[in-house]
Amino acid sequence: MTEWQKSGWRAKPRVQMPDYTDEAKLEAVEAQLSKYPPLVFAGEARKLKKALGAASRGDAFLLQGGDCAEAFDQFSANAIRDTFKVMLQMAMVLTFGAKVPVVKVGRMAGQFAKPRSAPTEVVDGLELPSYRGDIINELAFTPEARIPDPAKMLQAYTQAAATLNLLRAFSTGGYADVHQVHQWTLGFTDREESEKYRDMANRISDTLDFMRAAGVDSDRAHTLATVDFYTSHESLLLEYEEALTRQDSTSGKWLAGSGHMIWIGDRTRQPDGAHVEFARGVLNPVGLKCGPTTTAEDLKVLMSKLNPENEAGKLTLIARFGAGKVGEHLPRLIKAVAEEGANVTWVCDPMHGNTIKSSTGYKTRPFDLVLREVREFFAIHNAEGTVPGGVHFEMTGQDVTECTGGVRAVSEENLSDRYHTACDPRLNASQSLELAFLVAEELTSRREAQVATKAG
Repeated sequence: MTEWQKSGWRAKPRVQMPDYTDEAKLEAVEAQLSKYPPLVFAGEARKLKKALGAASRGDAFLLQGGDCAEAFDQFSANAIRDTFKVMLQMAMVLTFGAKVPVVKVGRMAGQFAKPRSAPTEVVDGLELPSYRGDIINELAFTPEARIPDPAKMLQAYTQAAATLNLLRAFSTGGYADVHQVHQWTLGFTDREESEKYRDMANRISDTLDFMRAAGVDSDRAHTLATVDFYTSHESLLLEYEEALTRQDSTSGKWLAGSGHMIWIGDRTRQPDGAHVEFARGVLNPVGLKCGPTTTAEDLKVLMSKLNPENEAGKLTLIARFGAGKVGEHLPRLIKAVAEEGANVTWVCDPMHGNTIKSSTGYKTRPFDLVLREVREFFAIHNAEGTVPGGVHFEMTGQDVTECTGGVRAVSEENLSDRYHTACDPRLNASQSLELAFLVAEELTSRREAQVATKAG
């Protein structure tokens, strides 16, 4: 394999990326970005890799969640806080169910670009380039708005830096205190429609009360008042990624300085393509989306390229098939991994395979289908004797109405009430927390079955 260079992707076939018309402006933006500090640091990426390695063995569990696509006009401290808050609640419930640490990774501070199913779209007879995320062009359906603008990368960097700054403050400044997080969760289970989750919430309360009585409280235990929180995004816009790539002075390896973890989408995982070429050379943990068209042969090549040293925690395989299709596709990919003896962390993305068009015309994702795919993912891993290492959700802390179902029963008629996403529908705060309770039940059942097997 040829020696890696951060610009090597430019010689490879590129897909899902914009064609900038002003080359001089693009080069000026890239030059400016290359002088900016990286958003994350190599030591953080190595720490996340170690945690993901634990998840691959069942000694931790990954919770990855956040926006479908971050938007410039929806950026606010409250929005960051609310998503961070609901992820902490989900993590606490999952920790209780799994009895292992939960690795918290946000789709935040970099999730600005989106692949699209078609390069153009037509409205009222007018055909224009597709909207590809605020880092590239604008949502407004005008010829001017849809022209890719390199300067948007600078705005994306500024927003990402501000987001990370706030997340770091929340993580270590007392906001993440375990007792406070649980009080928020009790507010959810106090509602009449959430009564079925109250038993688990009460058991968590009993555990915290016991710890406090035993002298283990937030004042004395630093780990109860702070959390490690990481960021991730799809590394789609490679001009942005290359400009923020830095050489780690400790190891001499290259760091994608745009986020702790980057992933390659289902549409950009060509083994000889630009996106794989870029991701294979960075020290960060790398995710790979695996959809129904992922072949065992391609997966073997991709695993070899993206994790040549077969490090635990380096490569996360994010399965996204759709409810009812997991049994058809996941076992053959698990077999391919086993044949190669590859170290991977298996994660379930139950969002992307379950997008439908509602009767009211809105794209949505039914909560029941999302849950069904998660359960199928767990069932297959239980049958194969492999480890389900985590879940990956598109979600928000906002009270949006974009996915149907859940205990608060969002209907297709409700979708127009607060449908704010620029791309794909997200779980709202209530649906996200409910899903965490249901996944925690799966984790508890798996753990109890393993204990019973050992006892027998």
